[in-house]
Amino acid sequence: MSDVESDVVTDSEPGAALAPTATAVLMHVVRSIVDDPEAVRVDASEGRGKVRLEVRVGPGDLGRVIGRRGRTAQSIRTVVRLSLIHISEPTRPY
Repeated sequence: MSDVESDVVTDSEPGAALAPTATAVLMHVVRSIVDDPEAVRVDASEGRGKVRLEVRVGPGDLGRVIGRRGRTAQSIRTVVRLSLIHISEPTRPY
């Protein structure tokens, strides 16, 4: 399996509550773009006030998740961060 890492920065206490949401959003997005969605795994770990999400995909799907010049990976990070902001501050205008 191939690895792609993404850091999602949150406060340490709220991060514990938001990690399952971030994991679910990331899993949904990555599974929708790979050829083998069953091979996708997302592991969450916390440290120093951050939640680190590690994505593992099948051998042929790493390029799809990273994208050209990392654009897809950066877009996935943005979507996950925005979903966390939306969950933690639902009345915040965008």
